[in-house]
Amino acid sequence: MKILNIITGLNNGGAEAVLYRLCVHDSNYKHIVISLMNEGKYGSLLKDAGVVVHSLNMPAGRVTLSGLYKLFKLIRKFKPNIVQTWMYHADLIGGVIARLAGIKNVFWNIRQTTLEPGKSKRATFFIAKLCAKLSKRVPKKIVCCAEKAVEVHGSIGYDTSKITVISNGYDLSKLCVIPNSQAQLKKELGDVFPLIGMVGRFDLQKDHFGLLEAFTIVKKTGISHKLVLVGLEINTSNIALIEKIQLLGLKDEVLLLDQRNDIPTIMNSLDLHVLSSSSEGFPNVLAEAMACNTPCVTTDVGDAALIVGDTGWVVPPKNPQALADAILIAINQKKVDPITWASRKVACRKRIIDNFSIETMVKKYHEVWSRK
Repeated sequence: MKILNIITGLNNGGAEAVLYRLCVHDSNYKHIVISLMNEGKYGSLLKDAGVVVHSLNMPAGRVTLSGLYKLFKLIRKFKPNIVQTWMYHADLIGGVIARLAGIKNVFWNIRQTTLEPGKSKRATFFIAKLCAKLSKRVPKKIVCCAEKAVEVHGSIGYDTSKITVISNGYDLSKLCVIPNSQAQLKKELGDVFPLIGMVGRFDLQKDHFGLLEAFTIVKKTGISHKLVLVGLEINTSNIALIEKIQLLGLKDEVLLLDQRNDIPTIMNSLDLHVLSSSSEGFPNVLAEAMACNTPCVTTDVGDAALIVGDTGWVVPPKNPQALADAILIAINQKKVDPITWASRKVACRKRIIDNFSIETMVKKYHEVWSRK
């Protein structure tokens, strides 16, 4: 089987990471990747893994005739058994061009859970609505990353009879318990422990400001933990973030580590991982933290509660007080009941092994692609 994956772009993001893991860990099928934009972060990583990658270099938010023609020619050249598209723009453009090129086995992939006029980008909402109208005709099946996404997209007109949920899968040989991880980080940062942390790019939907407000409440109780933030644009050049930190009096309490490639080391170094998002689909960072034996506090967004199960704490989004209360409960348990805390850490990784391994994800994609 030859699978042609068409994705909007290959920059750092959840969909891009899942596509990378699928291509690298699928030993049964041959994968080819076409990016509508540039190679981004994952293009070179895919090439290093032996995956053929083509970039159409269309500008963000714009479609070019030359790009469409090149896409059509590449599809005709590769003659794939399956075209799997990723994200709205690729679903629309890749799906339609693939059908025009004579491919009947077109599969879409929805990676977003929240779609609200006024909150989602106008262009994104428009493309999603257009995809909804075409969902009965263009794709054979549609993959969603989260149960919540089925409900949301059904409400705007997607053909839900075609939708299958496939949860993200993780390479648990890399996301694992790393002995002496804090010692590794200490060489770089000094003795900043104990740490609470959040991994996620700077985005309004991640609600970093709400997390900072919650951490202010936590600090007033006298705990010694510092807060470490990791992700794209999480640095001292982010004026809005710096101003918020200073306004709350957290200048000496918050570490900004920007985007990093040692996430397993970071996750292993945390006492607790916190996700403060107001919107998510399938938040990868929760599974990544839990695979490293790190318990999580999360807002109730997307499939966050499904991932965490009974191993962590789930609170309403946009509620700093509730987030702070859960963080304090977790920290207190670690302090006064270390045996229960140790059991919780083991349960975190076991839940990911049992439900979200890369092998399970690949198998489910194979099942979807093989359905009549």
